[in-house]
Amino acid sequence: TDALFLSLKVLQIGNGHQIITVPNTFVATVGAIAAAGATPVFVDVGDDYNIDPVLIEKAITKNTKAIMPVHLTGNISDMDKINAIAQKHSLAVIEDACQAVGSSLKGRNAGQWGNFGCFSLHPLKNLNVCGDGGIITTDNKEHYHQLLQLRNHGLCSRDEVAFYAYNSRLDALQAAIGLVRMEKMTDVIDKRKKNAHLYDHQLKNLAPNIVFPPTNSDKKAVYSIYMVKAKQRDNLHNYLESKGIEVKIHYPIPLHLQKASKDLGYKLGDFPLCEQQSKSIISFPCHHHLQEVEIKYITNHIIDFYQKQ
Repeated sequence: TDALFLSLKVLQIGNGHQIITVPNTFVATVGAIAAAGATPVFVDVGDDYNIDPVLIEKAITKNTKAIMPVHLTGNISDMDKINAIAQKHSLAVIEDACQAVGSSLKGRNAGQWGNFGCFSLHPLKNLNVCGDGGIITTDNKEHYHQLLQLRNHGLCSRDEVAFYAYNSRLDALQAAIGLVRMEKMTDVIDKRKKNAHLYDHQLKNLAPNIVFPPTNSDKKAVYSIYMVKAKQRDNLHNYLESKGIEVKIHYPIPLHLQKASKDLGYKLGDFPLCEQQSKSIISFPCHHHLQEVEIKYITNHIIDFYQKQ
């Protein structure tokens, strides 16, 4: 969250400015925009759950300063098209890559496409610490040095402050944990991919009850979340919970329909694909500690649910 916020602040984005993003993300994305004083402007998503580049230009106004794509589930957005639009309109690009560490498009990693890449080190992520933490990537040296000060009260030395800023440092203990776990990150991602492919194989005959997001050979997904669309989603959710299987919905109420967004003026029907997906998406356990027998237990119960229907 601080990574998103500080990226906006280093660009001097604030009151009167607009940031284009999606309504099917965790609240941190839009919360950071609001905390910076800017206004979120939502754009609908595609079948891959990510921002639809075709719709971005329609949302651009004279007050638009940046595009903030969200690489949902660890599947990178269509950054070629997004960057082309940003360049055409002189906009910054801030990647919300909180779920996407290790993902790539055409061999180029998430966090390398925009002006900034913002990653979460939450304990549930593929790269994690033992609490809250985050990372910002940038290839702009001036921004890099500004961020070092922004996260540390604006200090230029222990006794001198260049400007008043924030206390957003990652503490040394969490940083040390992150460095150790970074060495194991590839193994974690490979195990999650193996788990996801096992789900794909086990559930492949359930169409159209289970619909997988489209795949792209140019993309490397990292399955921070294994999310599909399911018919009778709520009944399936309750059935699996009754079998001791914890499943989640990411996210049941799109942000444009949340109470916090009431002043933005959006209404039901404004983003039909996002709203439709919110009624059918479901996330099955995919973390790297799962064993094959556990995934087969889960998928057998999913199959059993639809056979009973």
